[in-house]
Amino acid sequence: MGYLEIGKIVAAQGLKGELRVYPNTDFPERFEEPGERWLLRPNQTEPEAIELVSGRYLDGKGLYVIQIKGIRDRDAAEALRGCQLLVPDSDRPDLEEGEFHVADLLGLSVYEQASQELIGTVSDVIPAGHDLLEVKKVTPEGKTVLIPFVEAIVPVVDLAQRRIEITPPPGLLDL
Repeated sequence: MGYLEIGKIVAAQGLKGELRVYPNTDFPERFEEPGERWLLRPNQTEPEAIELVSGRYLDGKGLYVIQIKGIRDRDAAEALRGCQLLVPDSDRPDLEEGEFHVADLLGLSVYEQASQELIGTVSDVIPAGHDLLEVKKVTPEGKTVLIPFVEAIVPVVDLAQRRIEITPPPGLLDL
């Protein structure tokens, strides 16, 4: 079974074993709805099952505060700093038309639509007002360029063919 990372534990919260988690998912219910999750400790290869008891979003911090069953004090919470929170990759929510899972975009080839020239490959997706595709260019320097992930600039995402076509405004690719 494979897993998807949904967040990383960055700190303890308070004295009662709560944890601060930096999210890596667009689905807040993964931190708010009780149930089974998986924990991957640094330098480990096999995740362990845990039970999420509760969770809430911290406005202004961009973090969730969660409670895991069996973690009752600050020391136990601190011991989990740096761990990844996971869900099985079979637990991928259904998406609306035009929505994509970040993991599906990574590694896709990016082409300029008019010329069909290969620009590079998607190396990351950066959350912003509109997400940004970080594309590693196919130049000897291998520089990266950020491309706003909006339909006007990225009209074609073909997961089956593992390609994206872009219509960049003047100057976007000039780095």
